[in-house]
Amino acid sequence: METNHMEHLKGNLRAKKPGRLSRWAGMFCLFFLAIAPVNENFGAETSATPLPTLFIIGDSTVNNPTKGLQGWGTPIALWFDPARIQVQNRARGGRSSRTYYTEGLWDQVLAAMKPGDFVLMQFGHNDGGPLTQGRARASLKGSGDETQEVTEEKTGKKETVHTYGWYMRKYVADAKAKQATPIVLSLVPRNIWKDDHTVVRATNDYAKWAGEAAKAQGVAFIDLNDIVARHYEQLGPEKVKSVYFGEDHTHTTPAGAQVNAASVVEGLRALKDCPLVPYLLEKPRENLSPTATNASPAQ
Repeated sequence: METNHMEHLKGNLRAKKPGRLSRWAGMFCLFFLAIAPVNENFGAETSATPLPTLFIIGDSTVNNPTKGLQGWGTPIALWFDPARIQVQNRARGGRSSRTYYTEGLWDQVLAAMKPGDFVLMQFGHNDGGPLTQGRARASLKGSGDETQEVTEEKTGKKETVHTYGWYMRKYVADAKAKQATPIVLSLVPRNIWKDDHTVVRATNDYAKWAGEAAKAQGVAFIDLNDIVARHYEQLGPEKVKSVYFGEDHTHTTPAGAQVNAASVVEGLRALKDCPLVPYLLEKPRENLSPTATNASPAQ
């Protein structure tokens, strides 16, 4: 009889229709779904991968907010697809390879850097001059491991100064440690000519040392010094001076910055299997997007 009773209960459970409580639970669920806000991007914030960032470091030839002047790090953002990559121009005017490092500007870039990012680096224009006097920003000449202990006259601060090549290698090594892709560029040429046909290049100093630093670290190198010089030579000194430069032979107008930026793109496209190239557009956009920023204004 007990067996018959259990079979009877199972039969009732199978045949039993939803009761009042079940109906109310179903109605409540439908009501909740009806009034709940619809989020089309539900889960997107947790699953979406952040865009890679292209960081650009350098001096005022790369980032220059002075009225009528511009560095190439600003217009180069127009060459990149803003839906796929962010561009941050972190160059700072007046800095050398040494002072960009010692002032903590590089640490700020590293703090924001993540795997998959990129770094374009160009220094050299401010690496000459005194080691301890005035702005005390010079690096030692060369690309070796030589050092010099100095004391700044103005502040009394003691510092171990390295070569230009050492600082460039340091930037590269730090970026690689962050799983980012560093690309070394030689400095853009000044508007100085040997004659009416030949721009003075930095073949025997900073352009050479930048190339040596890149080779030592096994990373890509763009000889921007030579690429830009060749474009200048096609136009001649008069047009270059009147259109591309301001009052001096170093700082470019927006038109000059655009030529230098296009030269950087030319150098990138010439690199073999460069992972930054797929983010480039066929031609530059007309307006800067909010993702392209001059994060650190020149001073």
